Amino acid sequence: MRIRWHGHACFEIAGSTVVVTDPHDGRSIGIKPPRVAADVVLVSHDHFDHNCSRVVKGPDTAVVTESIMTVDKGVRVEGVEAYHDDQGGRKRGKVTLFRFELDGFSFCHLGDLGHMVDDATAEHLEGVDILFVPVGNVFTIGPEMALRVIDKIRPRIAVPMHYRTQGLSLSIRPLQDFLALLDDSRVLKVGNEMDFVAEDLPESGTEYWVFSE
Repeated sequence: MRIRWHGHACFEIAGSTVVVTDPHDGRSIGIKPPRVAADVVLVSHDHFDHNCSRVVKGPDTAVVTESIMTVDKGVRVEGVEAYHDDQGGRKRGKVTLFRFELDGFSFCHLGDLGHMVDDATAEHLEGVDILFVPVGNVFTIGPEMALRVIDKIRPRIAVPMHYRTQGLSLSIRPLQDFLALLDDSRVLKVGNEMDFVAEDLPESGTEYWVFSE
């Protein structure tokens, strides 16, 4: 199994099927566009930095945008409704948190989550293998609440995303603000991509995989 980061909240998860999350076009936010083809594209909400499915969409690509349960291209996907802000969506609307299963691994992408997850949502997502969580604040939860969300969901791996990087035109907080809250012994810097098997995941606790451009 391989995870490759394409900047911002866009990840490529490749096994027997290729899943891409929240693609952007690059140009609109000041970074490189994703260069990847996908079997399944997950779009958490219809904002320009997350909804550019045309960049990765092929002739037979399934694009999932709703809070539904579906099995497509060998991937089991379940969407959970949440909000882009801490006011019940009144400021920025709704987002979909996608939990999906591929080749025996479970993943969850939290999109632009803007609030603490409630008990029912946390129970539904609890114990996923790999959790992609926004940490940049302003438009999403920030470092401190991201850590609370991680502690509540208890994934084996947590991957921070949606933070300020070189060239990014969005004024959000840098990754270092989140890393400063962590135990360094639980942080693994993996570069732009990570190949892994089941034995690479921790048996207990949460490990943090930090991707870089």
